[in-house]
Amino acid sequence: MKEHIPHIRVRADNGFLVARDGLILCFFMRHSHGEVAPAVWRALQTYLRAIPPGALSWYVASEGGILPLDGESWEDLRQDMLERPCPVSRIIDLQEHSDQVGGYNFEYYGRRLDAPVFARDENSTSAVSFTLPTGYLLEHGPARVRALALELARELPFSFGYASPVLVAPNYWWYAARGTVRSLRDRYPGLDVYNLEETSRRLGTRARGVYWLTFLGQPLLGQLGGLESLQQRLPFPEMSFQALEGERALITLSEWPDAIDTEQEPIPPQFLVLARLLDPFIYEQDVTGWFFHDDKEGMEDQRRWIRRFCP
Repeated sequence: MKEHIPHIRVRADNGFLVARDGLILCFFMRHSHGEVAPAVWRALQTYLRAIPPGALSWYVASEGGILPLDGESWEDLRQDMLERPCPVSRIIDLQEHSDQVGGYNFEYYGRRLDAPVFARDENSTSAVSFTLPTGYLLEHGPARVRALALELARELPFSFGYASPVLVAPNYWWYAARGTVRSLRDRYPGLDVYNLEETSRRLGTRARGVYWLTFLGQPLLGQLGGLESLQQRLPFPEMSFQALEGERALITLSEWPDAIDTEQEPIPPQFLVLARLLDPFIYEQDVTGWFFHDDKEGMEDQRRWIRRFCP
């Protein structure tokens, strides 16, 4: 229901808004930038049509700094995405505000997987995320958000994807208020905390977890026995299953996205059962420092949170 996403504003000590409640639509692709760039650009146009005009107003320049988005810079971004050579990786970072976290953000990490730095790494991916403020959900309803996620998914050759309530915080900004974010993370297991750059370097074709909308591509869907097998093993009336082109699927866990306030409600059983099925295929985030600690304790904390719905 509507009340299942809390109103959250997280500020750093200097008052800077570093995280806020919202939704994230995120896709991981085990393909090089050159293979996925046209699809990602089309998906970005789909997103732009769905959000208010001018909602993305700033971009992070390749040489550093944040600059206003205008006609000239949009053309420069298009050339970066589609025409200019990509030596190792291509990063596109578009934001609603220049001085605080806004509800609308676009992040893309495209990698040349045959480049020496990635060639022997089976876990690097290209990845893209789109965020929405909670107000978008309340105005348009969950069916519209789900339809948008499907429009984006149809463009993208994903191996895994998801849509979820989230602490919107592009570029890892929530790190400036780790204590507050950790408390929110532990209270609301349905509230995603993300670092697209790090996760995309390590996910491969595995799953990141269980979400309101869970998109399964190949080889993951095949490893799980296919869509028909999942339907038989997940007999929950709240859930829906949709086959997608290219032997992929979307699993919807409930009508409305749910941050799951564990002070008010138990974790819904469909989350736990899907997590049990996905558990052998959930990745390990093996980087110290990006989460909440800089030591082995932090790595174990990360593992527990990533598998928070698993038995």
